Amino acid sequence: MRELALHVLDIIQNSLRAGAKLIRVEIIEDTVLDSLVITIEDNGCGMDSALAEKVVDPFTTTRTTRKVGLGIPLLKMAAERSGGEFSLSSKPGKGTMVKASFQYSHIDRMPLGNMADTILAVIIGNPAVDMIYCHRVNHRVWELDTRVLKAEVGEDGLTLPVVIEWLRSYLEQGNSYLMGVHE
Repeated sequence: MRELALHVLDIIQNSLRAGAKLIRVEIIEDTVLDSLVITIEDNGCGMDSALAEKVVDPFTTTRTTRKVGLGIPLLKMAAERSGGEFSLSSKPGKGTMVKASFQYSHIDRMPLGNMADTILAVIIGNPAVDMIYCHRVNHRVWELDTRVLKAEVGEDGLTLPVVIEWLRSYLEQGNSYLMGVHE
């Protein structure tokens, strides 16, 4: 994978396969501390401690369609290769949290990539799942909670073209705000 947004998408897909109904994605970019932290947390079926320890091995997967699971091991490798750390915690019946930190300025850190498109794809492709997306860049914070959207347009409304276009624009505005384009 060439950007971290694709890693985020892969971990979210794991959450969806685990039956999550609520997924929280938090991105914290702190240039002063030279840190980028990505946390993905879900309320899916979770894993016992033995499986949670094994999933960092690329030859461990719960999928039946293939014998390797690369998402978590590749994210772990990307974090560690760029001066960061990786952690995974999970409890059966409670959910899973994946956290990857990166040295922000490290030459081997992948670019974050297009988080707006990543989050949009997850929301419109999984309207029954609630998502909280929080992104911080230094002192700027931007958050989206699909439960608030659903209260306005309904769960089925998230797949309407006019809502999708509004959501795309809103996510892009959030990104512009975070990057300081519109002060």
